[in-house]
Amino acid sequence: MAGNSLKWVYLIVLSLIWGSSFILIKKGLIGLTPVQLGAIRIIFTAFFLFIVGFKRIKTIKLREWKWVILTGLLGTFFPAFFFAFAETEIDSSVASILNSLVPLNTIVLGFVVFKIKSTKRQVLGVFIGLTGTLLLVLNGASVNPNQNYLFVTFIIAATLMYAASVNILKRYLQHVNALTIAVGNFAAIVVPALLILAFSGFFKAEALAAPTLKPALLYMLILSLFGTAIAKVMFNKLVHIATPVFASSVTYLMPIIAVFWGILDGERFEFIQGIAALVILLGVYLAHKRK
Repeated sequence: MAGNSLKWVYLIVLSLIWGSSFILIKKGLIGLTPVQLGAIRIIFTAFFLFIVGFKRIKTIKLREWKWVILTGLLGTFFPAFFFAFAETEIDSSVASILNSLVPLNTIVLGFVVFKIKSTKRQVLGVFIGLTGTLLLVLNGASVNPNQNYLFVTFIIAATLMYAASVNILKRYLQHVNALTIAVGNFAAIVVPALLILAFSGFFKAEALAAPTLKPALLYMLILSLFGTAIAKVMFNKLVHIATPVFASSVTYLMPIIAVFWGILDGERFEFIQGIAALVILLGVYLAHKRK
């Protein structure tokens, strides 16, 4: 399949997988704390990736390890915990829409940190996207007064980390195999995740005996296999064959899938929130167009 067609296949599949990840996080939090959920998600994913590609670690050159470790921390480790904390207070559908800030932040960080030039259209897109974000947050806070919308800062921080990771991958690890990068990422972060889980109270008798634990672990198993392990490799491949902005534009379709799951689960989603989401995506679209 030609590279131009293949990148669209990756984009659609990743949208379906990652669009479903927000509801899985929400369900997992019923039986796990945010710290436990983030750690288990990383551990499960590392297990799956090590089965298929552990031998690839030795192919990573010494000079590449600093970038592999950094993208592991920014692209997986911290966001795994940040999204878990965020969804203790805000709906999964809102979390997915705010995740659409990744392409905008990719442009901002690309310009500020990596000196990648941006067009006037892209700058306009960033401002429109941020306006939509403000509208979404303010309306969400009024629609759901029982939710603490200060927790959106966790998601905003995670999107900045994702954006940084995308730019680093494209600039410094373009030549490295996608599966190799993913395995290296998790080799770097699995030990900290194990330590965090050990000190989280997960192994206490009362926690292990809780009836909500097994369903939560099942949700994490599904999320780790598809939403992190398989999707991580696919996303790395997408970055290789496309631009960083196109790769991060997987967030175009993710909110549609996530809102669908959220509504099925009884989440409130008002008309004005839909308008805010469209404003954000318009900003993403404009930011994606270089001309």
